[in-house]
Amino acid sequence: MTKHWHSNRTQIFWTCEALIAQRVITHKTEIREVNGWRLGAIIHNLKKEYGWPIEVEYRGPECIAHYWLRKGTDPASLRFPRSARDLDPKGGDQ
Repeated sequence: MTKHWHSNRTQIFWTCEALIAQRVITHKTEIREVNGWRLGAIIHNLKKEYGWPIEVEYRGPECIAHYWLRKGTDPASLRFPRSARDLDPKGGDQ
């Protein structure tokens, strides 16, 4: 049986959609909404590979990461991963 160790299309799309909708998201939110387990990796990739200005704050005694897109970010200025290009206001032609 082959293990699936990378983020799937649904998780990446959901993360991008949630961030451009100005939501604050956590790993718990991802599990609840898309049964995902890779939010930290997706966030890392969006920041490092695509230059998304994502903020993080660690809250509570468990230091749970809360992620959001920096206030004032124009979604049209962002580069989108292939699996989330349908969200690109420029039409996904990257």
